[in-house]
Amino acid sequence: MTATPAIRVVLADDHPVVRAGLAALLTSLPGIEVVGVAATGREAVREVVTTQPDVAVLDLQMPDLDGFAATRELARSAPTVAVLVLTMFEDDDSVFAAMRAGARGYLVKGAEQDEIARAIRAVAAGEAIFGPGVARRVLSFFSAPPTPTADPFPDLTPREREILNLLASGLTNAAIGTNLGLASKTVANNVSTIFTKLAVADRPTAIIRARDAGLGNGPG
Repeated sequence: MTATPAIRVVLADDHPVVRAGLAALLTSLPGIEVVGVAATGREAVREVVTTQPDVAVLDLQMPDLDGFAATRELARSAPTVAVLVLTMFEDDDSVFAAMRAGARGYLVKGAEQDEIARAIRAVAAGEAIFGPGVARRVLSFFSAPPTPTADPFPDLTPREREILNLLASGLTNAAIGTNLGLASKTVANNVSTIFTKLAVADRPTAIIRARDAGLGNGPG
C-alpha cells in the first residue's frame, strides 16, 4: 500500500524563538513536513511560491508585509495553498479581516499540539476551521440580529424617496403622480432631481440602484 504523502507546510513568524519552536513542533507531528520557514510576510510569500506547500501557517503581525497582506497575495499567486492563521490576536476585526483576505483557518497561539495538527489537516483537505474561542465569535457574529444599514440615499428628501420607491416599482410618472396626488410635471421635476442626486443618467439605472438598496416595494 502506498503511504499517504506528508502535508507540506511553510511556517512564517517574526519571533525567532516562536518560529523555531513551532517548526520543531510541526516537524514532530506525523504526516506533516515543514518545507520552509520565514520571518516576514514578504519572505513567506516568496517561500510559498517557491515550494508550493499544501498549507502556509502565518502569523498576522510581521514586518515588511503583515499576515493580512501576505494572505491576500497568496490568494492571488498561490491559490491552491491553504492559509492557516496562528496568531495572538483574537479580536473580531482581526478574525474577519483574515478570513476576508482568504485564510481558511484561524487559531490563537497557545493552542494545543493536537489542535494545531487537526487544523493543518483540515485546511489541507479544503475545510475551514477555527479555534474554540474564535469559533464562538464567528457563530455569535452570524447569529446576531442584523444591524440597521446606513441610509443609501441620504441626500433625498422624504418626497423624493417616495417617488424613487414608486419608480423602482415600475410605475410611470403619470402613475406616480396619481398615487401621490401630484401633477406629472412635478413628478418629472422630482425624477430629474433624483437622477442628479443619485448621479445616474437614465431611468433604468436609477431603478437598479433603488432596487439594490431595497426600494421598489410599491405604493404605501
